[in-house]
Amino acid sequence: MPAKPKFTREQLQTAALKIVDEEGLSALSMRALAAVLGTGPMTIYNYFHDRDELDTLLVEAVFSEVCIPEEQDDWREDVRAILLEMWQAIRSHPNVIPLVLTRRTSHEATLEVAEALLGALARSGCSAEVLLAAFRTFNGFIIGLAQAQLGSATEGFDGDSDAHVAEAESLPNDRFPKLREIARVAAGTNSDNEFRVGVEFILAGMAKQFAT
Repeated sequence: MPAKPKFTREQLQTAALKIVDEEGLSALSMRALAAVLGTGPMTIYNYFHDRDELDTLLVEAVFSEVCIPEEQDDWREDVRAILLEMWQAIRSHPNVIPLVLTRRTSHEATLEVAEALLGALARSGCSAEVLLAAFRTFNGFIIGLAQAQLGSATEGFDGDSDAHVAEAESLPNDRFPKLREIARVAAGTNSDNEFRVGVEFILAGMAKQFAT
């Protein structure tokens, strides 16, 4: 009979996120994870073969924080609620965003989130082709917005950095007036408000054309 694993998947996720949240992606290693868990590095190799598997663990950990809300009467409300949960989970761990962009996982947590969003969107009455497009559009919007607002893992979400604003302000006003304008707006924007506005843009277009 095989020995019982020393650590649960949840314990490994929590420890890995702690390292990356506090010190960045480069700080995560088998040795660092072992230290947080109070064990030896060789123990961690019983769970992961390489760094790619550690990175996938982080993506799973982020989506494990998404709480799928109870179904409402209006499909739009369900979409809003699910997307908000996704947004809050992702923005809570900005250092993991590069991995969310590039890593794919079939972990149950990510599959459940995807299925819930697809189910809510499908209740609009749209075709399978539109369902696919809507699903990808919403996912791309959340990740793209997080990446754009983050800038780098050290700058935070609300407002662009002074360096970015200064760079835009240095552009010739006669050629790039709108880029200068939105740079000033971005400096004082609230990420949650921008998220909600973007979601409503997409929902309005989808509802107008495909809702029943």
